[in-house]
Amino acid sequence: MTLGNADLYRLKSDARRGLLENDLILQRFFERYGAQLSVEEGRVLSQLLALDDNDLMDLLIGRKDSVAGLEEEMQSDSFKTVLQKLKEK
Repeated sequence: MTLGNADLYRLKSDARRGLLENDLILQRFFERYGAQLSVEEGRVLSQLLALDDNDLMDLLIGRKDSVAGLEEEMQSDSFKTVLQKLKEK
């Protein structure tokens, strides 16, 4: 099941970050995948967006493989899929 418009709007609002690099990556992600995001992918993205800007950037550019508090969640297939989509150039 895909995300509803209200949930997608909320995620896009939460995606406005303090680091321009994060903004650009997230904007590209929403342009490519926003219309087809599943509820599970939305949940994962929400967890990622709750991170500090620097922690999120470290994950997105591969400087870190995990962050404190999300180690278990990052092992799930849905988490790996969303993170891979975010990393696509």
